[in-house]
Amino acid sequence: MTVDPTALGYVRRDISGPQQAWDETQIRSLAKRLGYDLVKTIIFDADSEYRLDQLETAVKINNAEAVITPTLDHLDGAADPLVKFCDVITLRPENTYARWAFPKAQADG
Repeated sequence: MTVDPTALGYVRRDISGPQQAWDETQIRSLAKRLGYDLVKTIIFDADSEYRLDQLETAVKINNAEAVITPTLDHLDGAADPLVKFCDVITLRPENTYARWAFPKAQADG
């Protein structure tokens, strides 16, 4: 039996606005199509403190291979902080920002 790689969804409520439910549905659909086990979707507001730090912690705790988000705007416009730990996949446009191959000492520091 094979186990699908784990993914997390990530949505900023203030950016999705009234289409939040649609964004969450699209995240689930894309995860399934790409062969990921979507374990949860994390939802924050703009005023949530340390939201990207908390997302990074969730990636590590869940041993996630990817984070799926509607757009890079939900990640403050950049995939860079997360690709040290996992792939970042966006719905619009559909794109994968692959994990960087850092030496372990550099990724931990």
